[in-house]
Amino acid sequence: MKKLLLFLLIAAVYALHQDLWNWRKSEPLVFGFLPIGLAYHAGYAILASILMAILVKTAWPGHLEELDPPPVKPTNPAP
Repeated sequence: MKKLLLFLLIAAVYALHQDLWNWRKSEPLVFGFLPIGLAYHAGYAILASILMAILVKTAWPGHLEELDPPPVKPTNPAP
């Protein structure tokens, strides 16, 4: 269930990246100086960084954090 939820979050953020509705709008300015498309992408960048933090927290493979290498099996010594 966790993998499905993470996949749906990724798909939603990916779908939000395709902002076709802001391309033709020159008004309104956000905070009086920021074009709406630029403000949207600033918000999207914040959302994407939050998603990446969630992914690192929940889906990061634990074996990458091991400090000691796995034990090496000894080879057959020559007689």
